[in-house]
Amino acid sequence: MPSTSDLDSERAQAALVTLAAARWRIGLGLTAAMTAIYVVFIVLIAYGKAFLGQLLAPGLSIGIALGVLVIVAAWALILVYVRWANHHYDREVAAIRGGVR
Repeated sequence: MPSTSDLDSERAQAALVTLAAARWRIGLGLTAAMTAIYVVFIVLIAYGKAFLGQLLAPGLSIGIALGVLVIVAAWALILVYVRWANHHYDREVAAIRGGVR
């Protein structure tokens, strides 16, 4: 018959596997989002030069504005991950570690 510590260890292992899967899902989702944003921007550079060259204001083209938005999107996606990790992942790991000791 397994001891209580063995059962706790098995539960902790299962919780870590579940948590790791969640981390992979969010990581892949955010990576896919950033990749899509970047690929669309690169395709516009390759095939939409006239569109990107249109001026929004003197000295500011659509291409420059979209380039800045790509950078801002990267920072926003990083913020999403950091907030998720701080509010969900780190707390779950701490709870699992606390329950195993």
